[in-house]
Amino acid sequence: MKVLAMAVLTLALSGTAVRAADPRYPNWPCTQAKVPEISLAAVWAGPALDDAETRWKNDTKITALVAKLSARKTPLDEAEKSVKDFLAGSSADKTANAKLLFAGLFETLNAQRSQVMSGLERVSRKQREAADKIREETIQLQALQGTTPRDEAKVEALGNELIWKTRIFEDRNKVVRFVCEVPTTIDQRLFALGRVIQQEME
Repeated sequence: MKVLAMAVLTLALSGTAVRAADPRYPNWPCTQAKVPEISLAAVWAGPALDDAETRWKNDTKITALVAKLSARKTPLDEAEKSVKDFLAGSSADKTANAKLLFAGLFETLNAQRSQVMSGLERVSRKQREAADKIREETIQLQALQGTTPRDEAKVEALGNELIWKTRIFEDRNKVVRFVCEVPTTIDQRLFALGRVIQQEME
């Protein structure tokens, strides 16, 4: 009965992780609202990017810097300093380089964000399937426990399997809660770097 109680309790407590908060996005597992893309207007008040949106990939210095700045392992203060150093050395090309740099960051960070969000929705689908399976096996265990004579070996085997599956379910929920913060972190990073780029252009 302990195994049965644990499985039911875990699923009751974890139910929010497998139910969507927004009916438009049935597989979105986070309490944060799903915003599929960062809009340019929300993070950039500088001049129109024009062809910078496609040209940034042709500049090796820009692509290398974008890769460094968009990596979450690069501390934000270090990324901001790198932006300032790069644009300080751009002299006459400062505005053009600033636009290229932001265009690269906007595209790269938006893509990163989409990738994280797709991953979260994949895990959410798996969690829903896992929850259904745990419920089914909990009912099977309950039925086995009520039979006479009781097959103790089967009860123990299914009980152990339920403990294992419930543990995996809980662990995945913890990971999901952690990863749910990542899109917001990416938003904040893009906004902060965009602000520094615009300040350096003035």
